[in-house]
Amino acid sequence: METEKEKKKVIFSAIQPSGTITLGNYLGALKNWIALQDKFDCIYALADLHTITVRQEPAKFRHNTLEAYALLLACGIDPEKSPFFIQSHVPAHAQLAWVLNCYTQFGELQRMTQFKDKSAKHPDNVNAGLFTYPSLMAADILLYQADLVPVGIDQKQHLELTRNIAVRFNGLYGDTFKVPDAYIPKNGAKIMSLQNPEKKMSKSDDNVNAYIAVLDKPDDIMRKFKRAVTDSESCVRYADGKDGINNLMGIYSCVTGLTFAQIEKDFDGKGYGDFKAAVGEAVAEHLRPIQAKYDDYIKNKDYLEKCYTEGARKAYAISAKTLGKVMRKVGFVQHGKF
Repeated sequence: METEKEKKKVIFSAIQPSGTITLGNYLGALKNWIALQDKFDCIYALADLHTITVRQEPAKFRHNTLEAYALLLACGIDPEKSPFFIQSHVPAHAQLAWVLNCYTQFGELQRMTQFKDKSAKHPDNVNAGLFTYPSLMAADILLYQADLVPVGIDQKQHLELTRNIAVRFNGLYGDTFKVPDAYIPKNGAKIMSLQNPEKKMSKSDDNVNAYIAVLDKPDDIMRKFKRAVTDSESCVRYADGKDGINNLMGIYSCVTGLTFAQIEKDFDGKGYGDFKAAVGEAVAEHLRPIQAKYDDYIKNKDYLEKCYTEGARKAYAISAKTLGKVMRKVGFVQHGKF
């Protein structure tokens, strides 16, 4: 049995606890995280070090982190199966990030589209952390010798840089890091805004009707879907030029398991009003048990602390091996026990 477990590929993934977790986050990433736990050795984290590239109000930041931790447990992350920790609790992330900064070229970081986008969005705070964010992301992944990294389409560039850094380091010092591949689910990889279906659903959207939060009440979910942007055709079918309906069909497919062909058949002759209501009801019903579990977890701070402390302990044990290897290969003097 142990031999079988050792053959499982390692998956690492992290999400920022920077506020509301949306239906897009859940269907595009978290739902897949849960399913992957049975097939792979998964390691999951809340990337709170990444979050401070944008200024955070301390008390709210702490609240958001605990809320996100409780919510991900409610979504189905099993801390017995998968180490699940808060990034800042494992110092190796920051330490390896600095080392990798010195093996990442300025021009590579300059080409990152996310840096350009966030710099434009926060012109008053274009800090060095925002610029070197991809090196920290590379450290997150490479510390755990991950085989696969579930990434959205918008993160593929960062993963490619991670691969380049790993290959460069291995070329200089011999086999040190496993070079990870992307794991991109076929369905639900990118959930779009309900108000602008050409844009990804985002918790930072100024229009609250553009996104569904996982903790939204059923009435709010129904209201937002009823206001979702569609087109003038009033025919439920997946086709080019029907971005709004395509997005709603993608969401409905994710929460019901129905194919697009089945959805088209079920709503043949029905209008967008009926379809929007059906999508809203299906999403609200899908999120109901998650919200109930979240309510239980967020009230039990002792249990949350036990989980994230144990998760950090497991992550530290794995990451320390990689970091130790890196430090020896670069030539740092190794310290004895303090």
